[in-house]
Amino acid sequence: MRIDIAAQSDIGRHKRNNEDFYGVFREDTPGLKLFREGALLCVADGLGGHVGGEIASKLSVSLLKDALQLEPPDLDESTDATKDSPYLEALRGGIRKANDSIHATNMELVRGSRPMGTTLLVALVEPKKVHIANVGDSRCYHIREDEILAKTEDHSWVDEQVRLGMMSRAEAESDRRRNIVTRCIGTHPEVETDSYIWHVVPGDVLMLCTDGLINMVKESEIKEEFRRGGSSADIAHRLIDRANENGGKDNITIIVARINPTLGQRFAAFFRRHGMKLIWTLATLLFGVTCFAAGYWARGLKP
Repeated sequence: MRIDIAAQSDIGRHKRNNEDFYGVFREDTPGLKLFREGALLCVADGLGGHVGGEIASKLSVSLLKDALQLEPPDLDESTDATKDSPYLEALRGGIRKANDSIHATNMELVRGSRPMGTTLLVALVEPKKVHIANVGDSRCYHIREDEILAKTEDHSWVDEQVRLGMMSRAEAESDRRRNIVTRCIGTHPEVETDSYIWHVVPGDVLMLCTDGLINMVKESEIKEEFRRGGSSADIAHRLIDRANENGGKDNITIIVARINPTLGQRFAAFFRRHGMKLIWTLATLLFGVTCFAAGYWARGLKP
């Protein structure tokens, strides 16, 4: 299975530390048993203003990685359309393990301070399906032909107000409380995990990101960058630049994964990256061939 994956994290313009962390685990990851084809992608955003946010995000990704060592589940036809997928159970188990570990550390070591915690978003990509588990306000998008088909639900105070009809989406995007999360890893003994299964086709794109991107870049701007095209790395880089240009108030982390890129998409990405060099090379070769042909023709005219 071919997946064009790019991951990038940036400190932003106002933070002293980068409390985000991400993981990209592919088929060549040592000790991998859980799946045969695909990748495991995850992003975590340590809670600002709490003790050890950067420690919590790194630890959660590290503990979630342990799920890769589980034996592959036995799948049958009934698992395709249900949220009781064995893969989702493996991801939820990894999230529980991360929550237990970080919460225990808080109980033992953190006194008189806000306990460390983190968001945690994970996507296990298979050839035809993506299994997603989420806690917090990091977000996953499913994009096809530059349009957003689906996205995960944020566990944030402002999003809950929107769902209750107490606040409009426009008000939520500008509200100063939009960084307050209602679910996270590590601050409570138990945590509830949202899970999703999305069906994907060649050329679909997944984008995982922390709220440092969501709060700085509107969905219309996200779609605009995808319409501009390019490789996953090109798109990730441009989106982080946009977030910083729009204020960069938080750490920004993004993973862009294009699933089984089509031949046309691969050619377009190659041409955008190497197009001018290729054009100059062809022009030089054409000039050389033309000069050689002209010389050969001129020599043939001599008596």
